[in-house]
Amino acid sequence: MSVIIFTVIILIGSYFAGLLGSLTGLGGGVVIIPLLTLLLKVDIHYAIGASLVSVIATSSGSAAAYVKEGITNMRLGMFLEIATTAGAMCGAMLAVYIPTQYIAILFGVILLFSAILSLRKKAEQIITEKSYLAAKLKLNSSYPTAAGPVEYSVRNVGGGFVMMAFAGVISGLLGIGSGALKVIAMDTIMRIPFKVSTTTSNFMIGVTASASAVVYLQRGYISPGLVMPVVIGVLFGAFTGSKILVHTKSSGWLRWVFAIVVSFLAGQMIYNGITGNI
Repeated sequence: MSVIIFTVIILIGSYFAGLLGSLTGLGGGVVIIPLLTLLLKVDIHYAIGASLVSVIATSSGSAAAYVKEGITNMRLGMFLEIATTAGAMCGAMLAVYIPTQYIAILFGVILLFSAILSLRKKAEQIITEKSYLAAKLKLNSSYPTAAGPVEYSVRNVGGGFVMMAFAGVISGLLGIGSGALKVIAMDTIMRIPFKVSTTTSNFMIGVTASASAVVYLQRGYISPGLVMPVVIGVLFGAFTGSKILVHTKSSGWLRWVFAIVVSFLAGQMIYNGITGNI
């Protein structure tokens, strides 16, 4: 395969990865890595390196809008980044020594988990009961709505912190933003509103990916020739996805499309991991 055809395939594939990631909020890395490893036979360590850089790029672009609107809880995000960054560094160092077929199987399992989560319907929750630790760290906040600012409190800070460390390890190990795990930590464990959870997660995944990317860069697993088309494709895909999302009335069908595509990719990753074809 010529370099031009190889690059065009990556550009097109990354575009759809960014589109799907933007429409579902789970990031494009879950599609990019299977695309590079299964279709183009790229070493999974180089695929993870390219995915991490694309996560940084997309997070930087989309997180700025949510921060500007005042939805993102910046203080909470920076506090939890202590856990995710430490976890991401550990995960990235582990990935260098773990055989690729085991990484592929674990990646497939996480993909299935993400597909199930994307179909979950979550009702909005507002907790106002004060937690001593959250109050001490000044993590409680508010977010704007059409009816005015809504105050909320943060619960179970310790449990959320541990879950974030686990999300960081998975991010560094597999080259994804671990947005689904971060949303679980904030939404289910720390009981903060879903809208704040998703936007704060979006802000955090870029920082977490940056910590992992440093390790991959030092190991020589970030190839400019691979990263460039991936980042360009994902950015354009994410831009298109945000435009579609603004004009669509229901996101139900999007979640089903994402779940079906990701489940198929998960099956392929697990199968190739078990048979050693990756």
